[in-house]
Parts: sequence; structure tokens; C-alpha cells
Amino acid sequence: MSKTSAIWSALLRHMAGWSIWKKTAFAFAALVFGTSTFMYFTSPGYAARMWIAETVITTQHREWAWIVVGAKKRDEMVLKKNEEIERSGLERQDLSLIHHNRSLRSADELVKVEDISGKYWKGKKMYVYDPTAIRVMVPNKPGEGERISSMVERTGAVAGINGGGFVDPDGLGNGFAPIGLIMSGFEAIYTDAAPDTPQFIVGFTAEGTLVVGKYSLNELKSMNVKEAVSFLAPRIIANGKGQIVGDGGWGRAPRTAIGQRADGTVIMVVIDGRQTHSIGATLREVQDLLLAEGAINAGFLDGGASSVLVTRFGDKAVVENSPSSRYGERRLPSGFLVFADPDSVQATRVWDGIDRIDPGGAHDHPDYQRELQEKKKKASASPKPSATPAPKPSSSPSAVTAKPSATAPAGGGSASPGAGADGQPTGGTVSPAAAASEKPGTPAPAGETNLLTTPSAAR
Repeated sequence: MSKTSAIWSALLRHMAGWSIWKKTAFAFAALVFGTSTFMYFTSPGYAARMWIAETVITTQHREWAWIVVGAKKRDEMVLKKNEEIERSGLERQDLSLIHHNRSLRSADELVKVEDISGKYWKGKKMYVYDPTAIRVMVPNKPGEGERISSMVERTGAVAGINGGGFVDPDGLGNGFAPIGLIMSGFEAIYTDAAPDTPQFIVGFTAEGTLVVGKYSLNELKSMNVKEAVSFLAPRIIANGKGQIVGDGGWGRAPRTAIGQRADGTVIMVVIDGRQTHSIGATLREVQDLLLAEGAINAGFLDGGASSVLVTRFGDKAVVENSPSSRYGERRLPSGFLVFADPDSVQATRVWDGIDRIDPGGAHDHPDYQRELQEKKKKASASPKPSATPAPKPSSSPSAVTAKPSATAPAGGGSASPGAGADGQPTGGTVSPAAAASEKPGTPAPAGETNLLTTPSAAR
């Protein structure tokens, strides 16, 4: 027997007499030591920490990436991602590469939805055979966003997917504070930048050509762009060439993307994530999927918990995928909807006349607040321990005539019930100053992007 084997045998014999609690504590300490050694002193561990940090950076909790890589490395990764986003948006799009070959189609022939899957994810893709049938739709009342299923039912659309990004405090925003630009019917119905400031755009020209890249409102108008939204993410495909380097460096998450073939056919992709049946896709996996579909140009739309694909059967909308939000489908500021008669609909100018937009948050999210109230009710309804009753004094005749004792009976103290606490966060409020700093309507410096302050990148 080797010296190492002898040491392990002696240790195991010694542990045999330990209590279950001591064995558990030892096993936990060994697990922490082994995991830490792997994560911080091996090449595979380093790769795992980078992957975790990349995934966290593209969520609402991106600041916590420092836990696995440190604050300095996190900031370097954020800067690198910003540079990749900027690089992907530089190439001007060649609109002549798309040769539309569309014909009149009925509503039943306008779209086709299919299942898609990869090693770690599942999702849906929808073909739209006439790109001029796609319109941007927005909420119809001020103060909160609208679910895509509601938009589809309200407008009579054939189908729809989520659109652009928005300010999203706590990951519980109300969906009414867009980021960037929203265009519908050739008009900017919302913008937070000057007309000559380039922004990241996903849109369609009047002829139905998909436009993806970094363009100002003035440029879009000169290109005859009719519908558009903004979302800060790398361009996937530009003029037939993939733009994603490596796996994209954004980890795995729910994704929404849109691409277009040379014949004008649009492919809308929605991939589930952060769930047992589907962890999520990398940027590269989405790129490879769309390249295999023959996409000439493609870009990302808002992802994470916002990713949703909706179709309509009769008067009812059907959510085709499984959104990752614990409250189901989210309220959103915009969506790309498909219409059998697109000229009969027009997006509402719902932001006109509003000087300050409240993005909402945990403090006023209806589902979150309802969840808190239910927890409080359960906590108040749970039985509380009762105080032990004090022993009664003797009722014998001698006790009646005896003088009061100066010593209190044992156990005679009373127990006062304590006020219970539910232990749940009450949800922070967005201060006016904080809201104002993120409030769409304040032009951002040209070319300046920061993943750390882009709330809805991938919730």
C-alpha cells in the first residue's frame, strides 16, 4: 500500500466515528476547497468563470460579475463587449443584395412557425413570406407597456415578436420607457436622441428590406425606412458575413433575433432560456442558425425575459414559446407584428406630450406586489407559539389566610407575542434623480454605449 493510500485509509477509519453533522461539515468544506481549487487554479476553471461572468454581465445583475472575475476584469469585459457592438454596427448595409420575390398571400399563408433546437436550447422560428406585412406596434395607453399577445389580439395581427429595449429597474420595469428610437409609418413616434445621432437599429424599408446597423434618424429617412426599433447588441450578419467572434462572449440566455434571405423572406427566431428544458443560446449559435437559413442580414432584438413569439388563432393570441419571466409574458414598449392588411393599422403616438416617463420597478410591479401581499398573509396566518400558562396558587384554607409570599410562583412570567416579519424585500423605488438619469428623452452622447447602464440587454 502506498503512503497516500495509507493516509486516506487512516482518515476514513477516523471519520467512521464522527457524528452525521461533523461528516456533513467536513464534506461541505471539502467541496468548497475542491471547487475553489478547480475554479481558480485550472484552465477549465478559468474558462468556466469567464463564461459565468459573460452571462451575468448581460443580465439585470451584471454588477455581480465581479464575484467570479473581480471588478477590474469585469470592467475590461464590459469595455470589450462595447467595442464589439460598435464594430459590428460600422459596415454600411448594401440594400441591393435583397431581391424581393413576394406574391399576394392569405393570412394562413403569410407565416409559418417551426420548432428549433440545439444542444442546450429549444425555441421557435417563424418565416414571414411578405416583409411589407411587418409593422411596429406600441402600447395603446400611456403609463405602461403592453404584452405582445395583447397587441396581437387588439390589432388583429397574424403574429408578433418582441421588439426594442427599454429601461427596466430591478428587472421589473413597466415596459413604458423605451431606449433609442421607435419608428412606425415613416415617423419617429419615440426617440431619445437628436436626429443626426446614430443609434443601433433593426427596421424595414417601405419595400420590405431589413435594415440592421447603426444609423441616425436622418439616415433612416433617406433610406426610406418605414418601421424600426432600437436594441443595443452586436449585429449578427452584415451583407452575408457573420459578425460574431468566437461564441460571442455573452454566455447563454433567451434570445430574439431577426434575419432576411436574399428573396426577402424574413426569419424571426425566439429561443427559450434560464429554464430546465432550455438553458439558452450563445450569440454564435444564433448566427450559425440564421446563416444556415440563408440570411443576408440579421440582428438581435431585446432578449432575456422579454423574448416571446405570439400567433393568433381566431380571436385568441397564443404564446408559442416559454418566456423566462416568473410572471409570464412581460409588458413591452414595442413589437414587430405581422398583418394580413398592414395598411389598415397604425401605431399610437402614446408618448406624445409626456415630459417625464416613469419606468416603474419593484415598488409598483403588480405581480411582484401581489406576491409580497400573499406572503405577508401567509406569514400572519401561520400559528404562533403560545406562552406557557403560570401555575395556579393553591386553594387550600391555609393558603387563603396566609400572608402573600414575597416570592413569585415559578413560571409565573408572561410571554408577549412578538411581531412577525415576512423577511421579503419590499422592492426598491426609483428615485426621481435615478429615473431622470435613465429617462428616455435625454439624448445620449453619440457613439457612447455601456452595458452596465443598458437595463434591458438580457434580463
